[in-house]
Amino acid sequence: MGSGGVEGLQLDVEGPVVVATIDRGEENLVSMEICTVLADLLFDPPPGARVLHLRAAPPVFCLGRERGAGDEVGMKEEAETLVALNRALREGGLVTVAEVAGDAAGYGVGLAALCDLSFAAPSARFWFPEVEAGLAPTVVLAWLPSLVQRSHAFRLTASGRRIDGREAAGLGLVTAAAAHDDELPALVQSEIAALLRHPARAQSEIRAFLRDSASADADTVDRLAVDRLVANSIFLRQGASAELVEQ
Repeated sequence: MGSGGVEGLQLDVEGPVVVATIDRGEENLVSMEICTVLADLLFDPPPGARVLHLRAAPPVFCLGRERGAGDEVGMKEEAETLVALNRALREGGLVTVAEVAGDAAGYGVGLAALCDLSFAAPSARFWFPEVEAGLAPTVVLAWLPSLVQRSHAFRLTASGRRIDGREAAGLGLVTAAAAHDDELPALVQSEIAALLRHPARAQSEIRAFLRDSASADADTVDRLAVDRLVANSIFLRQGASAELVEQ
Protein backbone atom coordinates (compact mmCIF):
# COMPACT_ATOMS: atom_id res chain seq x y z
CA MET A 1 0.00 0.00 0.00
CA GLY A 2 1.44 3.34 -0.97
CA SER A 3 1.73 5.86 1.83
CA GLY A 4 3.18 8.77 -0.07
CA GLY A 5 6.29 10.56 1.11
CA VAL A 6 7.86 13.86 0.09
CA GLU A 7 9.21 15.09 -3.21
CA GLY A 8 11.86 12.61 -4.29
CA LEU A 9 11.01 9.97 -1.69
CA GLN A 10 8.33 7.30 -2.12
CA LEU A 11 7.18 5.42 0.97
CA ASP A 12 5.27 2.17 0.62
CA VAL A 13 4.07 0.10 3.56
CA GLU A 14 4.09 -3.61 2.73
CA GLY A 15 2.97 -5.35 5.90
CA PRO A 16 5.84 -5.18 8.40
CA VAL A 17 8.18 -3.61 5.82
CA VAL A 18 8.38 0.07 4.89
CA VAL A 19 10.02 0.49 1.48
CA ALA A 20 11.65 3.90 1.06
CA THR A 21 12.70 4.68 -2.50
CA ILE A 22 14.85 7.72 -3.27
CA ASP A 23 13.96 9.08 -6.71
CA ARG A 24 15.54 12.44 -7.47
CA GLY A 25 16.94 12.15 -10.95
CA GLU A 26 20.37 11.23 -12.25
CA GLU A 27 22.22 11.80 -8.95
CA ASN A 28 19.51 11.03 -6.37
CA LEU A 29 20.79 13.78 -4.09
CA VAL A 30 18.85 13.69 -0.82
CA SER A 31 17.22 16.89 0.34
CA MET A 32 17.06 18.06 3.94
CA GLU A 33 13.32 17.35 3.82
CA ILE A 34 13.98 13.73 2.85
CA CYS A 35 16.47 13.39 5.71
CA THR A 36 13.94 14.78 8.18
CA VAL A 37 11.14 12.52 6.95
CA LEU A 38 13.34 9.42 7.18
CA ALA A 39 14.50 10.34 10.68
CA ASP A 40 10.92 10.92 11.83
CA LEU A 41 9.83 7.63 10.26
CA LEU A 42 12.57 5.69 12.06
CA PHE A 43 11.71 7.15 15.46
CA ASP A 44 7.93 6.97 14.90
CA PRO A 45 7.25 4.07 12.52
CA PRO A 46 3.79 2.96 11.37
CA PRO A 47 2.03 0.44 13.67
CA GLY A 48 3.27 -3.07 13.00
CA ALA A 49 6.28 -1.98 10.96
CA ARG A 50 9.56 -3.76 11.71
CA VAL A 51 11.91 -3.15 8.79
CA LEU A 52 12.89 -0.14 6.69
CA HIS A 53 14.02 -1.24 3.22
CA LEU A 54 16.01 1.67 1.78
CA ARG A 55 16.56 1.66 -1.97
CA ALA A 56 16.73 4.05 -4.90
CA ALA A 57 15.47 4.46 -8.43
CA PRO A 58 18.21 3.92 -11.01
CA PRO A 59 20.75 4.77 -12.22
CA VAL A 60 22.48 5.45 -8.87
CA PHE A 61 21.80 4.85 -5.18
CA CYS A 62 22.68 8.33 -3.91
CA LEU A 63 25.55 10.64 -4.85
CA GLY A 64 25.29 12.78 -1.74
CA ARG A 65 23.07 15.48 -0.35
CA GLU A 66 21.63 18.67 -1.72
CA ARG A 67 23.52 21.77 -0.57
CA GLY A 68 21.33 24.82 -0.27
CA ALA A 69 22.64 26.85 2.67
CA GLY A 70 24.59 30.01 1.94
CA ASP A 71 25.54 31.16 5.42
CA GLU A 72 26.97 29.70 8.61
CA VAL A 73 23.60 29.30 10.33
CA GLY A 74 22.12 27.45 7.39
CA MET A 75 25.18 25.25 7.01
CA LYS A 76 25.00 24.30 10.67
CA GLU A 77 21.30 23.45 10.38
CA GLU A 78 22.00 21.22 7.38
CA ALA A 79 24.86 19.43 9.16
CA GLU A 80 22.65 18.87 12.21
CA THR A 81 19.93 17.42 9.97
CA LEU A 82 22.42 14.93 8.51
CA VAL A 83 23.65 13.94 11.97
CA ALA A 84 20.05 13.53 13.15
CA LEU A 85 19.38 11.01 10.37
CA ASN A 86 22.62 9.19 11.19
CA ARG A 87 21.43 8.92 14.79
CA ALA A 88 18.01 7.70 13.69
CA LEU A 89 19.60 4.96 11.58
CA ARG A 90 21.48 3.80 14.70
CA GLU A 91 18.78 4.29 17.31
CA GLY A 92 15.41 4.28 15.56
CA GLY A 93 12.69 1.70 16.02
CA LEU A 94 13.08 -0.12 12.70
CA VAL A 95 15.70 -2.60 11.53
CA THR A 96 17.23 -0.95 8.47
CA VAL A 97 18.25 -2.76 5.28
CA ALA A 98 19.88 -0.94 2.35
CA GLU A 99 19.77 -2.16 -1.24
CA VAL A 100 22.58 -0.43 -3.12
CA ALA A 101 22.07 -1.20 -6.81
CA GLY A 102 24.05 1.79 -8.10
CA ASP A 103 26.81 4.19 -7.14
CA ALA A 104 26.96 5.85 -3.72
CA ALA A 105 29.05 8.90 -2.89
CA GLY A 106 29.53 11.17 0.10
CA TYR A 107 26.48 11.17 2.35
CA GLY A 108 24.99 8.48 0.13
CA VAL A 109 27.65 6.08 1.38
CA GLY A 110 26.59 6.86 4.93
CA LEU A 111 22.93 6.13 4.17
CA ALA A 112 23.95 2.64 3.08
CA ALA A 113 26.72 1.94 5.56
CA LEU A 114 24.81 3.03 8.67
CA CYS A 115 21.92 0.67 8.02
CA ASP A 116 21.87 -2.47 10.16
CA LEU A 117 22.33 -4.52 6.98
CA SER A 118 23.47 -3.25 3.60
CA PHE A 119 23.82 -5.19 0.37
CA ALA A 120 25.42 -3.93 -2.81
CA ALA A 121 25.61 -4.82 -6.46
CA PRO A 122 29.21 -5.80 -7.27
CA SER A 123 29.35 -3.07 -9.93
CA ALA A 124 28.22 -0.31 -7.53
CA ARG A 125 30.97 2.17 -6.70
CA PHE A 126 31.54 3.91 -3.38
CA TRP A 127 33.58 7.05 -2.79
CA PHE A 128 33.90 10.27 -0.79
CA PRO A 129 34.31 13.27 -3.11
CA GLU A 130 34.58 15.96 -0.42
CA VAL A 131 38.39 16.03 -0.54
CA GLU A 132 38.22 17.14 -4.19
CA ALA A 133 36.67 20.38 -2.92
CA GLY A 134 39.26 20.71 -0.17
CA LEU A 135 36.90 19.56 2.58
CA ALA A 136 37.43 17.05 5.37
CA PRO A 137 34.16 15.04 5.59
CA THR A 138 33.85 15.19 9.38
CA VAL A 139 30.24 13.97 9.45
CA VAL A 140 31.52 10.85 7.66
CA LEU A 141 34.58 10.54 9.88
CA ALA A 142 32.30 10.53 12.93
CA TRP A 143 31.20 6.97 12.01
CA LEU A 144 33.52 5.58 9.33
CA PRO A 145 36.38 4.39 11.62
CA SER A 146 33.88 2.29 13.58
CA LEU A 147 33.19 0.25 10.43
CA VAL A 148 36.58 0.05 8.74
CA GLN A 149 40.16 0.27 10.00
CA ARG A 150 41.47 3.77 10.65
CA SER A 151 43.92 3.54 7.77
CA HIS A 152 41.13 2.59 5.37
CA ALA A 153 38.99 5.47 6.68
CA PHE A 154 41.87 7.84 6.00
CA ARG A 155 42.61 6.39 2.58
CA LEU A 156 39.02 6.55 1.38
CA THR A 157 38.38 10.11 2.57
CA ALA A 158 41.83 11.58 1.87
CA SER A 159 42.22 10.25 -1.67
CA GLY A 160 38.64 10.08 -2.94
CA ARG A 161 39.43 6.55 -4.13
CA ARG A 162 36.51 4.65 -5.66
CA ILE A 163 35.85 1.06 -4.66
CA ASP A 164 33.33 -1.44 -5.98
CA GLY A 165 30.71 -3.41 -4.08
CA ARG A 166 32.93 -6.41 -3.44
CA GLU A 167 35.75 -4.30 -2.00
CA ALA A 168 33.28 -2.30 0.07
CA ALA A 169 32.04 -5.57 1.56
CA GLY A 170 35.59 -6.74 2.19
CA LEU A 171 36.36 -3.56 4.11
CA GLY A 172 33.15 -3.78 6.15
CA LEU A 173 31.60 -0.71 4.60
CA VAL A 174 28.59 -2.84 3.56
CA THR A 175 27.45 -6.22 4.81
CA ALA A 176 27.87 -8.15 1.56
CA ALA A 177 27.87 -7.86 -2.20
CA ALA A 178 25.60 -9.96 -4.39
CA ALA A 179 27.30 -12.49 -6.64
CA HIS A 180 25.93 -10.64 -9.67
CA ASP A 181 24.08 -7.35 -10.11
CA ASP A 182 20.80 -9.00 -11.09
CA GLU A 183 20.84 -11.15 -7.96
CA LEU A 184 20.78 -8.19 -5.56
CA PRO A 185 16.97 -7.83 -5.20
CA ALA A 186 16.54 -11.53 -4.37
CA LEU A 187 19.39 -11.35 -1.84
CA VAL A 188 17.78 -8.38 -0.09
CA GLN A 189 14.36 -10.03 -0.01
CA SER A 190 15.81 -13.23 1.45
CA GLU A 191 17.61 -11.28 4.18
CA ILE A 192 14.46 -9.36 5.09
CA ALA A 193 12.49 -12.62 5.19
CA ALA A 194 15.10 -14.10 7.54
CA LEU A 195 14.69 -11.14 9.89
CA LEU A 196 10.92 -11.40 9.93
CA ARG A 197 11.04 -15.06 10.94
CA HIS A 198 12.39 -14.09 14.37
CA PRO A 199 11.00 -11.99 17.26
CA ALA A 200 11.22 -8.23 16.88
CA ARG A 201 12.02 -7.80 20.57
CA ALA A 202 15.17 -9.94 20.34
CA GLN A 203 16.40 -7.96 17.35
CA SER A 204 15.71 -4.71 19.16
CA GLU A 205 17.78 -5.92 22.11
CA ILE A 206 20.61 -6.96 19.78
CA ARG A 207 20.66 -3.52 18.16
CA ALA A 208 20.59 -1.80 21.54
CA PHE A 209 23.43 -3.91 22.94
CA LEU A 210 25.62 -3.37 19.88
CA ARG A 211 25.00 0.36 20.11
CA ASP A 212 25.50 0.70 23.86
CA SER A 213 28.61 -1.48 24.00
CA ALA A 214 30.37 0.04 20.99
CA SER A 215 32.31 2.70 22.90
CA ALA A 216 32.31 1.13 26.39
CA ASP A 217 35.33 -0.40 28.12
CA ALA A 218 35.62 -4.16 28.57
CA ASP A 219 34.42 -4.20 32.20
CA THR A 220 31.34 -2.13 31.36
CA VAL A 221 30.53 -4.37 28.39
CA ASP A 222 30.77 -7.48 30.59
CA ARG A 223 28.43 -5.98 33.20
CA LEU A 224 26.04 -4.84 30.51
CA ALA A 225 26.02 -8.32 28.98
CA VAL A 226 25.21 -10.00 32.30
CA ASP A 227 22.51 -7.50 33.28
CA ARG A 228 20.73 -7.67 29.95
CA LEU A 229 20.96 -11.44 29.66
CA VAL A 230 19.33 -11.80 33.07
CA ALA A 231 16.66 -9.18 32.28
CA ASN A 232 15.82 -10.82 28.95
CA SER A 233 15.72 -14.29 30.48
CA ILE A 234 13.32 -13.13 33.19
CA PHE A 235 11.13 -11.47 30.56
CA LEU A 236 10.96 -14.68 28.52
CA ARG A 237 10.27 -16.81 31.62
CA GLN A 238 7.46 -14.50 32.70
CA GLY A 239 6.00 -14.67 29.21
CA ALA A 240 6.10 -18.47 29.25
CA SER A 241 4.45 -18.54 32.69
CA ALA A 242 1.68 -16.22 31.49
CA GLU A 243 0.99 -18.53 28.55
CA LEU A 244 0.65 -21.52 30.90
CA VAL A 245 -1.80 -19.60 33.10
CA GLU A 246 -3.89 -18.65 30.06
CA GLN A 247 -4.02 -22.30 28.98
